[in-house]
Amino acid sequence: MNDARILVVDDESNIRELLEEILSEEGYDVTTAADAEHARAARNEQNYDLTLLDIWMPDTDGISLLEEWAEGGSLGPVVMMSGHGTVDTAVEATRLGALDFIEKPISLTKLLRTVEKALAWRRSKELRRSLVGPLRVPMGKSAPIAELRDLIKKIARHDTTVLFTGESGSGRERFARYLASRATRSHGPFVTVIGAGLGEDDCRRLLLGEGDKTGVLERARGGVLYIRGIDDVSPTAQLLLLGILERGSYRPAGAVADQPLDVRILAGAPPGFERDETFSEELLALLNAVVVRVPPLREHSEDVPELLRYHADVLVDAENVPFRRFSVAAQNRLRNYPWPGNVRELRNLVKRLLILGGSEEISLKEIEAQLQSETAGDEPLVKQDLLAMPLREARKRFERAYLRQQLILCDGKVGKLAKRVGMERTHLYRMLRSLGIDFRRALDNE
Repeated sequence: MNDARILVVDDESNIRELLEEILSEEGYDVTTAADAEHARAARNEQNYDLTLLDIWMPDTDGISLLEEWAEGGSLGPVVMMSGHGTVDTAVEATRLGALDFIEKPISLTKLLRTVEKALAWRRSKELRRSLVGPLRVPMGKSAPIAELRDLIKKIARHDTTVLFTGESGSGRERFARYLASRATRSHGPFVTVIGAGLGEDDCRRLLLGEGDKTGVLERARGGVLYIRGIDDVSPTAQLLLLGILERGSYRPAGAVADQPLDVRILAGAPPGFERDETFSEELLALLNAVVVRVPPLREHSEDVPELLRYHADVLVDAENVPFRRFSVAAQNRLRNYPWPGNVRELRNLVKRLLILGGSEEISLKEIEAQLQSETAGDEPLVKQDLLAMPLREARKRFERAYLRQQLILCDGKVGKLAKRVGMERTHLYRMLRSLGIDFRRALDNE
C-alpha cells in the first residue's frame, strides 16, 4: 500500500523530519503536524490511512487528542509514540482505540513493521468491523450526549454502584459498557444478566452457581456485572442482592467460606421505576447511589444523521448488503421524527432499508413509507409522529394530550381548567366531549 496517506504528529521537529524522510522513501504520502491544532486541521482537510501520534505535546497531549477523535467517531488507525512510555500509558492508549505503541528512540525496523502491520490491518475487513463495530465511545456530538460522556468519566473513577435510567432502546447498556471501559476494572469481564431471568426459583443458581455451573458473580470477578432491567428482578432475588451488597461478600455454590465481592454492580431500568412499591427500598437505596439518565433520541436528534451513517456502515459489513446513503431530505425528516423506540428503532429502520435494497440514495418517499407503519395513537404526544398526520388529526392529537395533562394539573376541576387555558367553560365542555376526555368525574367533584 505504497500510496497510503500517513499523518505524523510530533512536537519535535527532528523527529517529524526523520519520520517524513523514512516513510516518504518507502513510497508513502506523508503529512506532518507539530501540535494538536495542526493535526486537527490536517485531518479536517483529508482522511489518513494511518496517524502516528506523539503522546507528550505542549498544548494537548496525544491521549487527550486520541480520546477527542474517538468521541467524534473519526478515530481511524492510530499508532502512539512516546519517549516516556509506560505500561499504563500504553494500556490507556489501546483502550481508547490505538492499534499499537512505539517507544522512542524509534527503531527503523520496528517503525516500518508497525506501519505495515497497521495498514494491512486497515485493508482487512476485520479492521473495518472493529472500527464500526461495538462502540468504544458512545457516538454523538450533541450537548446531551457530550455532557453524559463527561459525567460517566467522573463516575468511572469511583468503584460504586450506578443505576442507568432511560427509555427502552435508548442505550442504557451501551453507556454502562462505556463506564466499564473507563474504570479501573476495564480489563476485567463485563457480564450481563437479564433482570427477568432472576426469578423466584432460579435467582440463587444464576447468581451463585450450582454444581459445576459458575454463577454470574463469580464470572464477573474483577470486572462488572450489569443487570439489564433491574425492575424485573423477583422479590427473592432482590433480598439476595441486598444481602450480598450489604455484606460485601457472597458464597459461591460448593464453597465453604464467603468470597469478597470483587465486582462492580451496574443496573439499567426504565424511568420512574423507583415508584414501584413492590421494589425493595433498601436495595434501591444501594443501587441509586449514583443515577445516570440516558436521554431518549428525540432529545439529541441532531445526532441522527451520524447514527444513520454509522449503522449503515455496520450493516454493510456484517450483513453483506449493498451500501446505501440517506438523502438530505430523508435525514431532515428523520431528525424530526420522535423515535419512540429510540436508537434501537433507528438501527432497525436502517436494517430494513438496506435489506430491501433500491437505488444508492434513500429517498424521502421511502422514509415516509417506512414511518407510516410506526405511528401509534396510544403513545405519549412526544413520541407521536405528528408530521406523518394530516393537519386535522395532528391538531386533534395535540389538543387531547394538552387538555388531559392540563386537567391533571388542575386537580380534575373543569372550572379551574377553563381559567388556566383561557376558554369559556361551555365551549370547553364541548371540546372535552368531542375529544373523548372523561370529565364527568371532575364535574361530580365540583
